[in-house]
Amino acid sequence: MYRMLNLVLSLSFFMSMILSSSAQKCSSYAFSSNQVFSACNDLPYLNSFLHWNYNSSSSKLKIAYRHTGVSSSRWIAWAINPTSTGMVGSQALVAFQQSDGTMRAYTSPISSYQTSLQEGKLSFEVSDLSASYSNNEMIIFATLGISNIGSTTVNQVWQEGPVSSDSPQVHSTTGANVKSMGTVNLLSGTVGASGGNDKTRKRNIHGVLNAVSWGILMPSGALIARYLKVFKSADPAWFYLHVSCQSMAYIVGVAGWGTGLKLGTNSSGVQYDSHRTIGIILFCLGTLQVFALLLRPKTDHKYRVYWNIYHHTVGYSVIILSIINIFKGFDILNPDKKWKNAYIAVIAALAFNAVWLEAYTWFLVLIKRRRSESGSKMMMPQGINGSNGVNGLGDRQHQGV
Repeated sequence: MYRMLNLVLSLSFFMSMILSSSAQKCSSYAFSSNQVFSACNDLPYLNSFLHWNYNSSSSKLKIAYRHTGVSSSRWIAWAINPTSTGMVGSQALVAFQQSDGTMRAYTSPISSYQTSLQEGKLSFEVSDLSASYSNNEMIIFATLGISNIGSTTVNQVWQEGPVSSDSPQVHSTTGANVKSMGTVNLLSGTVGASGGNDKTRKRNIHGVLNAVSWGILMPSGALIARYLKVFKSADPAWFYLHVSCQSMAYIVGVAGWGTGLKLGTNSSGVQYDSHRTIGIILFCLGTLQVFALLLRPKTDHKYRVYWNIYHHTVGYSVIILSIINIFKGFDILNPDKKWKNAYIAVIAALAFNAVWLEAYTWFLVLIKRRRSESGSKMMMPQGINGSNGVNGLGDRQHQGV
C-alpha cells in the first residue's frame, strides 16, 4: 500500500516538473538575435508574451511581441489604444508570412470592428519594425515613440487570425479572441484587465433584446391578429393576445434601442450608421403604433377603414425593417454562425406558419361564402323571382282578388 502511494506521489511530482518546465515564461526566454529586454509579461490569452524596454526620459518604447503555437497561415498583431480600451482606435503592429516565405510587418490604424488591417500611418512614431517566424512562433519587433500618450500605463490589444492570398482575414469573435485586451504599466510591468469584455457583453445584450423583441415577438403578434380573429371562439381573446405581444415587444425593443444608442457613441462607420438609422426609424414607427392603439376608433366608425390602412402599413413596415436591421446587427457583431442560423430558423418557422394559416383562413372564408350562397338560394322561392312572384306577393294578390 505504501509502495503504491509513493509511486503515485513520485509520478505526480514528475508530471508537475514536466508541465512546469514545458510552460513558457517570458522571463526565461532568450531571443536568437541576442536582444535583451528589461521587462516582460505573460499575456493571459492567445499564447502571447510582451517584452519591452522603456526609456522614460525619451518616451521610447522598444517592444517584442511573441505569439507561440501559431501556424504560418496566420497573422498576429499587437496594438496600443491611446483613446479607449477596445479595438476601435487601436494603433496596431501587424505581421504575417507571405506566400513566398518572407515576413511582412507593417502598421495599421484600426477605425472599425470590420477592419481589414489595411496599412497606414499610426498616431505615434514607429521605427525598426520587423518580424520573424520559426518553430511555430511569430515575433514582432519595433521601437515606438509614445510621448503623445502622456501616461506610462497604456491600453494594449493583441490578436491573431487567418491569412488568405497574402491578405489578413477577420479573426474569431468568440473565446480568447474577445478577451485579448487590457492595460500594461511600462514602469512596474503589471498587466490589468480591460473593460472591453464588458462592452462585448453589452453588445450581445443589445443584440439579444432586439432580436427577441423586434425580430420575434413583433411578427408573432402580427400573426395572432391576422389569423386568430377568423375564429369566432377566439374573439376577443385574439385582441388581448395581440396587444400583449406587441406591448411586450415594444418595451423590450425600447430597452434594446437604448443600449444601442449608448454603444453607438463609441462606434463609427457606414455599417453602424445605417444600422443606427434603421433603429431610430423603428423606434419612431413603434411609438406611433402605441399611440394608434390609444386612438383606435370603434369598428363602425367612419374613419375606421383609414385607421386600419395606417395600422397595417406601419405594422408590416416595422416587421420588414426589423428583420433587415437584425441581419445588419449580425454582420456587425459577427457572432458564431449558430446564432444567425437559429434566427433564420425562427423566421422560417414564422413564415411557414403564415403561409399555411393564410391558406387555411382563405379556405374557411370560401366555405362561409358557399354556405351563405346556399342559404340565399334556399330563400329564393319566397323572395325575388320565386314561384309565387316578385317578393312572394303574386299569390297574395291573387288571393285578394
